[in-house]
Amino acid sequence: MKKLIKNNVSWVGKVDWELLKFHGDDYSTHKGSTYNSYLIEEEKTVLIDTVWMPFADEFVENLQKEIDLDKIDYVIANHGEVDHSGALPALMKHIPNKPIYCTANAVKSLKGQYHQDWDFHVVKTGDKLDIGNGKELVFVEMPMLHWPDSMATYLTKDNILFSNDAFGQHYATEKLFNDLVDQCELDNECIKYYANILAPFSQMLKRKLAEIISFGLPIDMIATSHGVIWRQNPMQIVEKYSKWAENYQENQISIIYETMWNGTKQLAEKIAEGIAIADKDVTVKLFNLAKKDANDIITEVFKSKTVVMGSPTVGNGVLHSVAGFAHLMKGLKFKNKKAAAFGCYGWSGEGNKVISESMKDAGFELIDEDGLKNLWNPNESAKEEAVKFGMKIAKA
Repeated sequence: MKKLIKNNVSWVGKVDWELLKFHGDDYSTHKGSTYNSYLIEEEKTVLIDTVWMPFADEFVENLQKEIDLDKIDYVIANHGEVDHSGALPALMKHIPNKPIYCTANAVKSLKGQYHQDWDFHVVKTGDKLDIGNGKELVFVEMPMLHWPDSMATYLTKDNILFSNDAFGQHYATEKLFNDLVDQCELDNECIKYYANILAPFSQMLKRKLAEIISFGLPIDMIATSHGVIWRQNPMQIVEKYSKWAENYQENQISIIYETMWNGTKQLAEKIAEGIAIADKDVTVKLFNLAKKDANDIITEVFKSKTVVMGSPTVGNGVLHSVAGFAHLMKGLKFKNKKAAAFGCYGWSGEGNKVISESMKDAGFELIDEDGLKNLWNPNESAKEEAVKFGMKIAKA
């Protein structure tokens, strides 16, 4: 159903309440998501992006109820990823000769995925498209935010920035606008989205934000591809991105572990106790990788100044969940964070070394090269050592 967002601009996307996983099974979406597509009806009619492929037929049918598809003059593909472009094949069957405006990399992406030779029109930053009534679309390339083919589109006079993946969040809502939803939920989904998807590109993001600001374009609304549209103080999310891009951290220490027979768990809890004794102002959080969502933990890592990782030694290494999580952190390229290792062992005890090397490889500064390791389950003396280790971490 078409929903008016401003003047002759409408939302024609899809709310996906049931979505639980995204990017395969790589990203958890506890709050669902939306696939935002926009229809501009000036002298020229423009469709900006589509929806994910499972909803392609529904999308085209709904669009046909709102407008004669032949009246669409231009299709804008801000990004070739299938959650944005998935309905293009179904749509273009009805309007095969209509031009698609996108970046050069998006042509590669769309051809590579759909194997169609549509009428592509390549645009670069600063290129404009006249849509009548004194209004233009201005294109801004956004490479690596978060694919090489990404771009944003700005509508003059209405002052709307169609930002694609930037400034979005996986958040299903019928309310549409940022000022109408639960602000705590919105904030949580925004920082989770940044931490898990955009954090590796923070340096490029800073340059792109500066470039957009340098254009001096008035922005009254930021229309994202996922989640809410920012209409009340839309620059607030830009300000948050600027802050998050600066090697972000809060006064938080996260202890992340998995345990086999609870020995490593006991160490984790005693380390937390020691941190709290040494620093009463720091926030300490514990996460068992076997029982908590990895993407939610990544969000906490993003907020943390120090991460303490623990695993028992297994097969001369660590539990696979711990190894996998260290690999996940490496890919996200977090900066300005410290780390330490801990764990129990029964025979050889290489687990701490594996964790320390993994954390160092992921860009963390080690507080203690050896970390804290304990032979078999911790006794009272070992628990006291874990408390002291926590105090050492807090003081670091």
